[in-house]
Amino acid sequence: MNRLKILIVSKFLYARGGAEVYSINLGEILQKQGHEVRFFSMSYPQNIHVNEDKYFAEEVSFFHSSISGRLKAALRVFGVGVKNGYENVLDDFQPDVVHLNNIHSYLSPIVAKLAHKRGIKVVWTIHDYKLICPAYACLRKGVPCEICFNKKINVVSHKCMKNNVLASFLAWWEAIYWKKEKLLQWTDAFICPSNFMAQKMTQGKYPINKLNVICNFVSEERARFISKIPSEEQEIAYAYVGRLSEEKGVDALLKAAIQLPYKLYIAGRGPLENYLQQNYVSPNIVFLGQLSAEAVIHLLKKVQFSIIPSICYENNPLGVIESLCCGTPVLGRNIGGIPELLKTNTCNRLFSKDEDLPIAITDMFTSSIQADRGAISTIACKSFSAGQYYQQWLKVIQNIS
Repeated sequence: MNRLKILIVSKFLYARGGAEVYSINLGEILQKQGHEVRFFSMSYPQNIHVNEDKYFAEEVSFFHSSISGRLKAALRVFGVGVKNGYENVLDDFQPDVVHLNNIHSYLSPIVAKLAHKRGIKVVWTIHDYKLICPAYACLRKGVPCEICFNKKINVVSHKCMKNNVLASFLAWWEAIYWKKEKLLQWTDAFICPSNFMAQKMTQGKYPINKLNVICNFVSEERARFISKIPSEEQEIAYAYVGRLSEEKGVDALLKAAIQLPYKLYIAGRGPLENYLQQNYVSPNIVFLGQLSAEAVIHLLKKVQFSIIPSICYENNPLGVIESLCCGTPVLGRNIGGIPELLKTNTCNRLFSKDEDLPIAITDMFTSSIQADRGAISTIACKSFSAGQYYQQWLKVIQNIS
């Protein structure tokens, strides 16, 4: 294919989470394949610097100290404050493809509409469930929930957004304003990182012919770093790496961990951090805070296994992929897209209920000792390679008429 000009759109442009890491890494692999890449985002102090950031949408925040600041954030949900800068980028760059990522709330689907009006191909990678669940996570009172798939008003009646009526009403109105029929008209193809995500999108009445399943990837730089780090001396320990929030199931994990004689490392921050540190005090539970990317790799290489206890519909978690690329088996909850990733090796294990955790963790220590970590790493690095991702991405673009 000839050299393409691709505009990658993401509401944040720094390593805030898996979606942002994906967006930045996608730009890198496309550039390495000879394509020209630019970005559009919301202005934010932690963003990486790019030449086009002068066009970025003004920063807004729903947590602004003033009412006017919060109102400006509410209006952004409907695209206010995005159009001028975005159209300047489109005028200047003249992209062949606009690749959308997480855009709701801080940019809005106006970016799809404006690109479509110019005849630009629009591709959208779905990182969460926002297009079918106004509250993003398909989670209500700690239990997976799908009642908004076909009746969005339920987000208000159940106060699903931050347990707040006003926030939930705004989420409902956003879903109605940017309704599915508009998004389907403006978007040529959706990329779902898991079969599970594609299945849920079809339940939400998105047509299967617009859904393309491509698993997430590890950047070439990250893969090289993983391969260069020698295997650490194995410690009888396991690790959780991720956000400390309700949907991640960390509370249930720590309830099990405090009963067991094994060391658990907790790497990450989040709204539950103080609560967890105060309520789970044990010499076998070590809170590491936010680690650098390099420190995470060192941690994963020294523990027996990593664990992902999420109670929400995880899509295609990068934490699982990185653990496997390090050669470290994973114990994961049997939910969302997690089982798809853990099929790559028989040393990985699944559990279903919180009460299963103590036995599952104990059994995992026994089975993980036998793991061929070199084989796990080799298979994972091949399965989740940037090169393989690019070839599948290119097929999606080529199939757009």
